[in-house]
Amino acid sequence: MNETILIIDDDKTLIDLLGQALGKAGYEIMSATNGIDGLQVLYKHRVDLVILDVMMPRMDGWETCSRIRDLSDVPVIMLTAKDEEADALKGFQCGVDDYVTKPFSFAELTARVKAVLQRARRTPADRQRKVYVFDELVVDADNSQVIVRGKPVSLTPTEFQLLLTLAENAGRILSHEQLLSQVWGPEYVGEPGYVKRYIWYLRQKIEEDPSAPEYIITERGFGYKLGD
Repeated sequence: MNETILIIDDDKTLIDLLGQALGKAGYEIMSATNGIDGLQVLYKHRVDLVILDVMMPRMDGWETCSRIRDLSDVPVIMLTAKDEEADALKGFQCGVDDYVTKPFSFAELTARVKAVLQRARRTPADRQRKVYVFDELVVDADNSQVIVRGKPVSLTPTEFQLLLTLAENAGRILSHEQLLSQVWGPEYVGEPGYVKRYIWYLRQKIEEDPSAPEYIITERGFGYKLGD
C-alpha cells in the first residue's frame, strides 16, 4: 500500500501542484485547506505524513501542529514563507520533523518527504533488539518507548531515532555529521542546526535539569555522547 500524505494549506493551487508532484512519486494524497479540517481528516484516516503550512485562516500551523501532537506522532513537515531562526525554533518546539522555507523546488520537498518517511518507518527489527538502561533513563528499542524516572516520555519519531542512535553508541562521541547522516540521512549533512535543536528538545524531556544534563553530554568541538 502506498504511503498517504496529508497536505494542509489554504493555497488550493499549491495543494494541486504538490499533489501532482508527490503523486508522481508514488504517494497517495489527501488535503485540507485549514487546520480544523486537517485535524478531522487526520482523526478519520490513516496518514503517514503531514505537510503543514504556517499561515492559514481559522487555525494557524503552530496551533494545528500542537493539536496534531495531541492526537498522533505522525511525522510533520512545516512549510513557511518566513526564513527566520525564531520560526524554525517554534516549529521544532511544536514537534515538527522537518522545516521547508518557501519558495522551494518540488524535487527538494519530495526528497525531504522521502527522508522523513524513511526515519518514521524504521522498526526495532531494523536494529539490534535491545533495551538500553542509563540509571533512570530507559530506551526500549523493542517497543520504541522511553521511560525516565519510571514514567513514559512521548517523543516524535525523529527524537526517538536520535536518542536511540546515541544509546546504541553509548559512551562514544558522535559528531554532528555522524548524527545527521545516521538519523536524518546523508542529504542533511551540513545542517548542524537540526542536531542542536533536537538535542535541546530531548534534554527538556529526559533531563531533570536540562541546563546541567546528566545523560546527553556535549563534547565541545566534537559532538555529543550518551552515558560515560
